[in-house]
Amino acid sequence: MKIIPIALRNISRKRVRSAITIGSMAFAGFIMLFFAALGQGMLYTMEQNAVGVYLGDIQIHAPGYRSDPDLYTRVPDPAALVDKLEKAGFHAAPRLYGFGLAAASGNSSGIWMRGVDLIREPKVTLLDRQVMEGAWLSADKPKEVVIGKKLAYTLGVKPGGEIVVVSQAADGAMANDIYHVRGILKSVGDAVDQGGFLMVDAEFRRLMGVAEGTHEIAVARVDKDRILAEAADTVASLAPGMEVKTWRDLQPVLAKMIDVMDISLLFMLFIAYSAVGMVILNATLMNVFERIREFGVMKAIGVTPPQVFSLIMAEAVLEAVIANVLALGAGIPVVRYFEVHGIDLSNFSSGASLAGLALDPVWYCKLNTKALTMPVWFMFAVVLAAVIYPAMKAALLKPLDAMHHQ
Repeated sequence: MKIIPIALRNISRKRVRSAITIGSMAFAGFIMLFFAALGQGMLYTMEQNAVGVYLGDIQIHAPGYRSDPDLYTRVPDPAALVDKLEKAGFHAAPRLYGFGLAAASGNSSGIWMRGVDLIREPKVTLLDRQVMEGAWLSADKPKEVVIGKKLAYTLGVKPGGEIVVVSQAADGAMANDIYHVRGILKSVGDAVDQGGFLMVDAEFRRLMGVAEGTHEIAVARVDKDRILAEAADTVASLAPGMEVKTWRDLQPVLAKMIDVMDISLLFMLFIAYSAVGMVILNATLMNVFERIREFGVMKAIGVTPPQVFSLIMAEAVLEAVIANVLALGAGIPVVRYFEVHGIDLSNFSSGASLAGLALDPVWYCKLNTKALTMPVWFMFAVVLAAVIYPAMKAALLKPLDAMHHQ
């Protein structure tokens, strides 16, 4: 028996019912494709905000620095370590940190100073692209700094404004100088927004009297498909005795949130497609009851129960195929549009943060393999599960009883 041609004929016999069933599946597939792509876009943006903008994939510190960020606890010979990391397929940027007090226009605030390697930092993060007003740091103007958004508001300064900084240098002497604001960052994260005071690394060393070592080395994978845990093991082998942490270790709340959102996508697919499954189950049962006498005749002329079962399943699968084609045909252009333009929620979520990191108020879709295939395979799974009972009922009909069914 040619199952596929007969299944196609049976679908076309009840056009209205088939259209409603296929339309329901296609609409659910379209919605879930968009939802999956939006979810993947949110996950990608959250990870980029944590990794690409600020943290880096992996960070290296001297033992004990993270628990007690002391000016004297430094990674020795950072240039040699950075060179080894780059040869091993990583980008690496040394960073210097210190604390102090800044004053401007009669206002003052504690600051978190950071010495930035202007050549290597852009290879690891996108922090240089987060300037909201003014411009990024320049090696030619070491007395010009970039500060956080909330710090600028607290001090009441704008690009070109003057800030007096007071701190304690590594030799115990007072470190103080006057700096001018070169740029103001848009919202990056709570710590940077409220106290971020970024300067050229050479100027930091001069001001704070730090001639050697570095407080942190941020590392990024050149090959983003490289497994993070394996990359961390490689970095640890190149930095013996140092503390090596991935961004997931540094931001466990954010990492857990991303994992939970992945699971929540499956949960939403299950809820949406459960409703579709009920529609398919009802439509298939009605179809089977209307064709009981037909199935009886088929079995009387030699069609086996497995063939009847396969026929019902084939009809459902073909409807799912048509529905998926329609869903993908309508959904992919919509998703592609929102990959570029995004959904602007700045009126509702401006300034929102998670685990101390700023959330982008513009949500973008991301059409990756997971977003594309998960709704499709989930639909096939639900369709097959929903049709098992009607198909078994048709397959187990007794020919004589079926032909006399009223």
